[in-house]
Amino acid sequence: QVHPGESGGGPVQAGGSHRLACARPERTFSRYHMGWFRVAPGKEREFVAAIAPSGDSEYYADSVKGRFTISRDPAKYTVYLQMNNLKPEDTAVYYCGNSLGNSATIRNWKTYVYWGQGTQVTVSS
Repeated sequence: QVHPGESGGGPVQAGGSHRLACARPERTFSRYHMGWFRVAPGKEREFVAAIAPSGDSEYYADSVKGRFTISRDPAKYTVYLQMNNLKPEDTAVYYCGNSLGNSATIRNWKTYVYWGQGTQVTVSS
């Protein structure tokens, strides 16, 4: 089942920034960890970042640590992914989902549900 709500992608030059947004109904936003994954051409789905329902824990892939920041706005039921210093290797379709697991499984996409339709980010060198 696909849930709408991702936005913010598009083309950008290397070194530039994007902020992706993922809106969810309140019942899913407040209950589950939410995570961002990406799929690059010819590659498998890759964990990018995740955040706990309380917002007090954040998780990042090593490849984006220090460049990407995940955050949440409870008033808007929205999770954001601020992406700075983008690189060509960040080019991918970015998806958000809700995790049915816990912190131990946070990087495993198979524990996620309610995927969005994805948003394309293309970084040119």
